[in-house]
Amino acid sequence: MFNIGYLKTRLGQYGALWVAAFMLTGAAIGVGVFFDDLIFIIDKVLPVGLGLAALGLGVGVVVSLMSKETLGTRLVIVMLAVVLAMPLLWGPVSAAVVAAFLADRSIEYSQVYAAFQIRISEILYPVTQAVFGTTFQTVWTLFQGAATVVGFFSALSTLWPRIRRLLGPEPVQEA
Repeated sequence: MFNIGYLKTRLGQYGALWVAAFMLTGAAIGVGVFFDDLIFIIDKVLPVGLGLAALGLGVGVVVSLMSKETLGTRLVIVMLAVVLAMPLLWGPVSAAVVAAFLADRSIEYSQVYAAFQIRISEILYPVTQAVFGTTFQTVWTLFQGAATVVGFFSALSTLWPRIRRLLGPEPVQEA
């Protein structure tokens, strides 16, 4: 029904595409800052990086659809492409964020970055509301509370031996 080997190969290619999008966008921004302002360069390079990443994903999907794989395998490839499209687009965006961080500049000044953030939120919010409805906020609050409790106890268990050493040895009781 599914060709797991083919799916693993496609996921590996997806990972390579993410890394390539990150590296190429980062390199283009790095070269561009020698010629102009960082934010101006990000606004010029980021759309190209996003477009190339989307094009790469689209080519991979078309090649998979034209392959001689089973219908189930091809459908899984399409579903994975839909689910992984947004994370893939974060590759070039992450490169821009890292470049701005290294230059000690605020990425929010980039019009392309701001537009990307707005478009993503315009997609995610209605999808989240449609899937989870009003229970999403409740589940999110419960998740944050559980994460806080787990994080607190994890930190406490890690730090407890150090705290005990700072407090000194326990007094010895005579029998």
